[in-house]
Amino acid sequence: MKKPASIIKATLSWLGFGGPEDHAHKHRAHHHNHDSEHGHTHGVVDPSIATTERGIWAIKWSFVILAITFLGQLGIVLISGSVALLADTIHNLGDAATAIPLWVAFRLIQRGTSKRFTYGYGRVEDLAGVLIVLIILFSALVAGYQAIDRLLDPQPIRHLLWVAVAGVIGFIGNELVAVFRIRVGRQMNSAALVADGYHARTDGLTSLAVVGGAAGVWLGFPLADPIVGLLITAAIFAIVWQSGKAIFSRLLDGVDPQVIDDIRHAAAHVDNIRDVSNVRARWLGHQLVAELDITLVGNATIDQANTVASDVENELVSHLPALQSAHIRIRPPSTNDAA
Repeated sequence: MKKPASIIKATLSWLGFGGPEDHAHKHRAHHHNHDSEHGHTHGVVDPSIATTERGIWAIKWSFVILAITFLGQLGIVLISGSVALLADTIHNLGDAATAIPLWVAFRLIQRGTSKRFTYGYGRVEDLAGVLIVLIILFSALVAGYQAIDRLLDPQPIRHLLWVAVAGVIGFIGNELVAVFRIRVGRQMNSAALVADGYHARTDGLTSLAVVGGAAGVWLGFPLADPIVGLLITAAIFAIVWQSGKAIFSRLLDGVDPQVIDDIRHAAAHVDNIRDVSNVRARWLGHQLVAELDITLVGNATIDQANTVASDVENELVSHLPALQSAHIRIRPPSTNDAA
């Protein structure tokens, strides 16, 4: 007879909620088959399956936590008539809904490359990030509208203690999801998942605003709720600006200048290289693609040039774990160099 823990683990696995270790096992099996069919690629390991499965795993559990938070708050909205709590509940529902475009993006990435999409579907993840930023913007507009409406036309709130409890529940649920998504997103170098994590954190602050508003009403200051709501709306717009810059930078093939420096630094560890030039890099979703030219010292045979290129790739992978591929061109030395 199976132990309860084994039954629970098997049930979660069947539902698709296996932990990262399960997905890592899948990745190892896939990569073994990939190598046997297509050969080795100079030590460059494609991390797409492991990181994408980890992203899907994070999104699923975030969705579960936010769905539970939403249902808990919805029940209190129905008995309290709190418009501020209603707005916060809508925010939590919207935050849970952002899991949908990310899930679709990560699933598309798993398809790999094709004759039409020779670079794969990594860019879909950035498009999902744009959609997430738009959802955050919509949440900000809803929060602002509700705050202004409450400021102009205050409404009585019943069961203030339950409203405050619902706000605390919303904050705890969103902060758990925020820490989870941001941490996994940074591990994966996924700007979309990090942006989604900040969105969850913003909704957590909105939940605290509900608590503050309820406390203000209890103390005899009914306008406390809409005033705090306006402050939180400003914070949401700040997150929209920060997340939007990160996402659109990716769409325009922008990278942190430190990435270029790291590429040059990695190539400098390889012997027989005179110069590294034309270094370029861009993100395809959470994976990095690099291009660079290297000039060797003196004349080299084809085998020697291939060996140097292989060594450069190995160094790049060790310095840049998110690297998917590196296109290295061997340039002949100039006449002055040869002399």
